[in-house]
Amino acid sequence: MADKLQNNRSNKKPENRSVPKPEHQAPTSTQAVGNNSSLNQSAGKNNPQLIKPWAQEIIENNLDPLYVPDYIKEMAKEVVKSYDFEVQQWTVMALKDEQGGAIWKIDTNKGPFSLKILHRRPMKSKFSLGAQNYLVKEKKARVPAIVQTKDGEDYVEMGGKLWFVAKWIEDLREVAEDLEGTKKLCYALGEFHKLSRGYKPPADAEIQTRLHRWPRTYERVELKMEWFRNVANAYDEYSGSQTILSVLDTFEKHVQEARARLNNSSYHEIAARGIEDAALVHQDYGWSNAQMGDEGMWIIDLDGVAFDIPIRDLRKLIEERIHALGEWDINWIREMITAYEQAHPITDETYEMLLIDLSMPNLFYKHVKDIIYDPPTFLTTEVDELPTVIELEEKKWPVLQELASDRKGGPTFK
Repeated sequence: MADKLQNNRSNKKPENRSVPKPEHQAPTSTQAVGNNSSLNQSAGKNNPQLIKPWAQEIIENNLDPLYVPDYIKEMAKEVVKSYDFEVQQWTVMALKDEQGGAIWKIDTNKGPFSLKILHRRPMKSKFSLGAQNYLVKEKKARVPAIVQTKDGEDYVEMGGKLWFVAKWIEDLREVAEDLEGTKKLCYALGEFHKLSRGYKPPADAEIQTRLHRWPRTYERVELKMEWFRNVANAYDEYSGSQTILSVLDTFEKHVQEARARLNNSSYHEIAARGIEDAALVHQDYGWSNAQMGDEGMWIIDLDGVAFDIPIRDLRKLIEERIHALGEWDINWIREMITAYEQAHPITDETYEMLLIDLSMPNLFYKHVKDIIYDPPTFLTTEVDELPTVIELEEKKWPVLQELASDRKGGPTFK
């Protein structure tokens, strides 16, 4: 897990060329916690310092990949004083040091727990903590239970972020990445989506929803294609730039076609039903965050949950498997869909959303999007896989048409 959370980093600075800047710049430390002066009141007198990302510090000083700054370690020691246990050993398990997050396994006199800094703004974090409580307490889901403080709270606020303790699930193990293991993941995902329905966020939480964002997301992908073109033209001495430029027109057209399909689908009716009818998407679901325990599959790391049409999680999982397989295997995909439906049946209108979302050039976009931040590094180190990704995008259409034919009235991909 630690490797997964150590994102692609580079200590190289982009060259000063005339290329577009990303739409979303990294926030300053003040922006990252908002303007609410009450955020640090619980830390207040004891430790008013805000937690800041420290990934660059690791790079510049060649530090251990699981390095945590001393001031954050001191905060952690303060946080655990709010709980009714004594910590005997600390083990850093994973970092989100580019956003200011971390997770420890803490061995205590009352057994093992996890201690986590949620890297999002506190109001957003309250949404995910509320969801975790709902799934455990109301739905009896296999999700780690939150441990309350001595005062009966679900979290401690310090350094401008929320910290919480949860039960540590022993002996979790990743399932095999073969078809049978993949089916277990799909069933567990369907079960998670089914159990997440009915969640009502705490009154003081910022509601996280992507229900109405599909059109904007597709529009942004189309916009980024133009950015990719500008970058590739600005760095045309790299062979990878020519590869990217050779397919951009085609993939732009695919995005435009997907936008038209979405506009003519049941999407707007689904979105209009609102969050009351929606499930939660995990947004980072996969082998590291869904693992087998003695009682069945457990789902962990719920930091990014949001209301949405839940099939988007399955779309991501399908594409991840297709990428790993190196081909669009229709039988494999059908088995994944069937396993998911055993826990959470897919309506025809939701199935249509799945196919429309699969018709986007997601694999290409995911692989190329980081070119914006450091073109020379990307075009030097990340281009070897480009031909494989492009080939997968080009060969998916007969498979999508077969999947569409599995249900009446689906979209056409001929």
